[in-house]
Amino acid sequence: MNNFVHLHLHSEYSLLDGSTRISLLPKRVKDLGMDAVALTDHGNMYGAIAFYKACKDAGVKPILGCEVYISEKDMTIKDRTNKRYHLILLAENNEGFKNIMKIVSTGYVDGYYYKPRVDKEVLKKYSKGVIATSACLGGEVQKALLNRDKEAAKKAALEYRDIFGEGNFFLELQDHGMPEQARVNRELVLLSEELGLPLTASNDVHYLMKEDSKSHDVLLCIQTGKTVNDTDRMKFPSDEFYLKSPDEMAALFPENTEALENTVKIADRCNVEIKFHDLHLPEFIVPDGYSHEEYLKKLALEGMLKRYENVTDEIKERFEFEFNTIKNMGYVDYFLIVWDFIRYARKHEIQVGPGRGSAAGSMVSYCLGITDVDPLEFDLLFERFLNPERVSMPDIDIDFCYERREEVIDYVNRKYGDSHVAQIVTFGTMAARNAIRDVGRALDMSYAKVDYIAKQVPQALNMTIEKALEVSETFKGIYDGEEDSRLLIDMALKLEGLPRHTSTHAAGVVISKDELTEYVPLTRNDKIIATQFNMIELEELGLLKMDFLGLRTLTVIRDAINLIKENQGKTINFDNFNYNDPDVLKMFAKSETLGVFQFESSGMRA
Repeated sequence: MNNFVHLHLHSEYSLLDGSTRISLLPKRVKDLGMDAVALTDHGNMYGAIAFYKACKDAGVKPILGCEVYISEKDMTIKDRTNKRYHLILLAENNEGFKNIMKIVSTGYVDGYYYKPRVDKEVLKKYSKGVIATSACLGGEVQKALLNRDKEAAKKAALEYRDIFGEGNFFLELQDHGMPEQARVNRELVLLSEELGLPLTASNDVHYLMKEDSKSHDVLLCIQTGKTVNDTDRMKFPSDEFYLKSPDEMAALFPENTEALENTVKIADRCNVEIKFHDLHLPEFIVPDGYSHEEYLKKLALEGMLKRYENVTDEIKERFEFEFNTIKNMGYVDYFLIVWDFIRYARKHEIQVGPGRGSAAGSMVSYCLGITDVDPLEFDLLFERFLNPERVSMPDIDIDFCYERREEVIDYVNRKYGDSHVAQIVTFGTMAARNAIRDVGRALDMSYAKVDYIAKQVPQALNMTIEKALEVSETFKGIYDGEEDSRLLIDMALKLEGLPRHTSTHAAGVVISKDELTEYVPLTRNDKIIATQFNMIELEELGLLKMDFLGLRTLTVIRDAINLIKENQGKTINFDNFNYNDPDVLKMFAKSETLGVFQFESSGMRA
């Protein structure tokens, strides 16, 4: 019988603060005899999809949530007087999951000040389907009790109960061996009796095993730019912030068995089902009198007459086959959307590439002017681009002039609405050499020594510290020979691969049918609004991801054409060229291809 569930847990996506690896979490949960677990990262939901899938694969129930930051006053007040508190939110159902995504997005898009913050008005707006707990000592109720202000604690607790509804707000007990917690817990129990509010118990999990507390301490030093020897630095008060067993939790709260049982009751109530591979393509508005399919066919047939002087039976057959596949797989709007923004670019003299990747195998793309390569001439396969067996979305990567790519993204924003378009997050991780350097700084070791050790990790693709110990004798020798170097490498091994920071994907843009926050939480990287899920996860969720690639080569070509016109009075038009220019082929034969995109690497020239 499962008698405890962890409802307060920080994964590696509580960046540089949590180090519980999602990939290892479900197995550990099962090993300890539990069958459900929650994810409540600080302010974000970056790990939600990875967590959901990892739990489902392991037969553990995933509970999706977040530890959000609540601003005392209006969240648009961005100064130090506007205090912030912690609050745990858990999704009871799919509506709750959507609401938490909206709360988290609002924190980043509208309330960001050092942290993504929301106010109680936002909570009221999106409270349905959400269960809340009062969180840690940073929670509003607990902070009031720490300040011995029982009236303020009562007022806050009742306010949260009113926001989330009867039976949906819990007072949270925690015990990591801190005297303040013991005092606050006594007050919380009294408050619970007086106000009739239910209790729950948690461990504020920041790492998986007790012995991980040392590497977690180093992680905090990396986050704050301090060393382990600094006296005034952020440090956890004990090594109790790990994933405890139900027995360990029962030993911590022998008087509060109801609080432990409530964790199971909450877990039983939380049932979110995420659907993968249901398409949520934006709707393209077609002229009156046409269905989407008719309009796409009209455009493509008009293009066919321009592209081919003599429309043979082979061309007609190939066209019908491609068009029917596109129609049957539900991608008509997809082609219209791409056709539309490429047409916009060409109309505004923004250089567009001739097509790259498997999309060049599509005759419909060629007829629509999406690509400029005739697939029949080069025997290119349509099936590589699109076929009924393929689960993932088709992928049309488009190169635009490096200097004017943003104009095309702005057009898409205007056409589909800001709330339907965003760029995509990526995560910078601690790769092998960087992990060693980061850990070395935190351990206060000499820069020269750490730099030397880091440089012994071979520079090869997907190199890890573990691989380096196998393939580099020098590196292995350092590891075996010196105690402080072994400590450094062991510590780096524990932190290697953890996400370090977020950035924005160089090319990816997502466009959705309904507002994006129906499907994905948003984050902010400076002025850019991006999704919190990565591009692979967005595709799995059925969202349309486009790659708008900025290519300097196109900018160079544009400048060259303009200079030729200016200096020679000649207008160059590539539509009148073919690929069989003998002088060009001679240059390729001699490998004189420096400055030619994708042909200038030593491998290609060889």
